[in-house]
Amino acid sequence: MSIQSTTDKVADNARHLANNVLQSAQDAVQSTRDVANESLDKAETGVRHLRREASPVIDDLATRAQDLAARSIDFCADTGARARRQVQHAADATTRYVVQQPGKSVAIAAAAGAVVAAALLALSRRRNS
Repeated sequence: MSIQSTTDKVADNARHLANNVLQSAQDAVQSTRDVANESLDKAETGVRHLRREASPVIDDLATRAQDLAARSIDFCADTGARARRQVQHAADATTRYVVQQPGKSVAIAAAAGAVVAAALLALSRRRNS
């Protein structure tokens, strides 16, 4: 056996080994791609499933929020109307009292005015001090 034939044999074996390693690496890359694609498909299916499940829940929450808003608006309108009625009732009672007892009404108004004036005078003196 000559050195040339031995060298050729070693070179052929090295090429064969390199081709085998290259093929193994390509197979590993393809296998990794396949697993990654399969994982992505599973994840996509999971996301679609979650969207389908979440959509009715979101719709239900939106409906509840709209119902709550409508009830709140109605409650505020009722409360406003009730307050208007009470203020009107108090105004009517005050008007009746003034008509029935004008002298007392003037005296009460004068006393209330004097109390307010005294309070304002005391506050203005306190600020100036």
